[in-house]
Amino acid sequence: MAVLPGVVRAAERPNILWLTSEDNSPYLGCYGDKLAKTPHLDKLATEGVRYRNAFANSPVCSAARTTLITGMNGCALGVQHHRSKVAIPEGFQLYPEVLRAAGYYCTNNSKTDYNLTDRQGIWDESSKNAHYKNRAQGQPFFAVFNFTTTHESQVAPKEGKTDFRIPPEQMPLPPYHPDTPEIRRDWANYYDQMTLMDEQVGQMLDQLENAGLAEDTIVFHYSDHGGALPGGKRHLHDSGTRVPMIVRIPEKWKQWRPAQPGEWVEDPVSFVDLPATVFSLCGVEKPANYQGRAFLGEKKETPREYVFLYRGRMDARYDNSRAIRDKQYLYIKNYSPHRPWGQYYEYAFEQQPSMRSWYAEYLAGRCNEVQSAYWKLKASEELYEIGNDPFQNKNLIDDPAQKELVAAMRKKLLEEMLSVRDTGFIPEGMYEKLASKRTIFDFAQNKDAYPLAEIISVADFAIAQNPPRVQPLIKSMYTDQPLMRYWGTVGCLVLQKDAMPAKSALIARLKDEWNDVRIVAAEALGWLGESDAAANALAEVIRNGSRYEVVAALNALDAMRAAGHVPLARAQEMVRGVKFAEPANRVADYLLSLEK
Repeated sequence: MAVLPGVVRAAERPNILWLTSEDNSPYLGCYGDKLAKTPHLDKLATEGVRYRNAFANSPVCSAARTTLITGMNGCALGVQHHRSKVAIPEGFQLYPEVLRAAGYYCTNNSKTDYNLTDRQGIWDESSKNAHYKNRAQGQPFFAVFNFTTTHESQVAPKEGKTDFRIPPEQMPLPPYHPDTPEIRRDWANYYDQMTLMDEQVGQMLDQLENAGLAEDTIVFHYSDHGGALPGGKRHLHDSGTRVPMIVRIPEKWKQWRPAQPGEWVEDPVSFVDLPATVFSLCGVEKPANYQGRAFLGEKKETPREYVFLYRGRMDARYDNSRAIRDKQYLYIKNYSPHRPWGQYYEYAFEQQPSMRSWYAEYLAGRCNEVQSAYWKLKASEELYEIGNDPFQNKNLIDDPAQKELVAAMRKKLLEEMLSVRDTGFIPEGMYEKLASKRTIFDFAQNKDAYPLAEIISVADFAIAQNPPRVQPLIKSMYTDQPLMRYWGTVGCLVLQKDAMPAKSALIARLKDEWNDVRIVAAEALGWLGESDAAANALAEVIRNGSRYEVVAALNALDAMRAAGHVPLARAQEMVRGVKFAEPANRVADYLLSLEK
């Protein structure tokens, strides 16, 4: 790794201050939100620039932060699954390690939440007391202060709260939310939390000014991903990925300003670009494995036309989606169209009255088409025009007028997935065995062991939902390549009853050497009248599988229960008395909590 010779002096290079918040979309006055009361961030925006198209590559905290700390797309490393512990190559330095080697004092106050196996000594200090004031005299700093005030755990108002700044009955709602008192109260309280967060930002800016460091420090503000209310966080629509990003560059480095203070920057940027940008500002060489583009500084790179987004397991629920977002359009490909966007997540359902209220309204039949879509199976592909559809409610994927655009977006997405050697086509339960003594990243780089283009071709065919074309899926299920067998089996699950010609092949897959293939085959067979054999196969994996195989098996069991293929009593019998590790225990506890 190349760095500047010797220790960089503060007089030569800027300090960098990241003021980050959690779980909030651009609900700021300076972003045009008329409901917001955010005077400190609004003032910061007049002194800096606002990025209109800034995105978290993943819409959940741990995957978003792991993208930041590694400078690589999470799906390149296999770290896209929420709250996982994945090894990455030892030679891949995390961005604070690179900055520290160049002489910067690096502090984090204080959230880490990385999906990585433990690596010690990343920061000079990482704690609730970490502060740039503890650096050596004359040493430049890189400091993160993270505010949890707007986290989803803070959405629900405290018991007895009545003093909302915006009366709940006057609170406008997004079109995807039904109108209930609980949803109105959660939204009203959330805007109050945004104001509290803004006050915390103001305090940190005052500290910087009082220390005489404002003219030596480049300040960033952004959120770790999109909004905390249901339908935001965890989802690849703008409500889950688009974030505010404000950057203030002092006069002494005005040559790096991409626009005049108070103006907008339209170029798309994403979290994978942030470490590269900091290196460019700090005069530090970007390591070869980093995948971001610097959008500021001495080594500013060609602006992006679009950003690449990804979603994996969220809490205990599996999903798999990829997306391209440019200035005008959002294109999503859902590799788990057999699952809805709105799955049961213990944390959100337990913490947020609005989530429980929305689901209750749906079950009662009181949601309109837009509000119901969240709880129904996803389309395999989605396309939205942002200017006319800011909440992404009108899927244009089948619009003949968009045929050329869809083809272009598909091509761009495929190029991104191939470029980063996307590990998302490997079930998490297969990681350990496939990686063996290596990392899953190393495995994915091996084009013979991981023929990604061919695997994506099977996966794309699997989600196409085209009943007359079952034979190619059957062919894939009899190959020697386990990942192709897996995706061929997924295709049969997506087809549900239309997969009947593949019944014999699916029964054969119940004895596959890979549990993840057996799990999908079992769920698919539930649609074909083989529920007993399917449940028996799942029971064996639940008893003897590895951690993430068990999570996948429990998800399949719950789906079969919901579809009426396995009686609740039997599902509960299969999990009762079993000691499950995280996060499998969450699905088991949910099954046991249901009434017969």
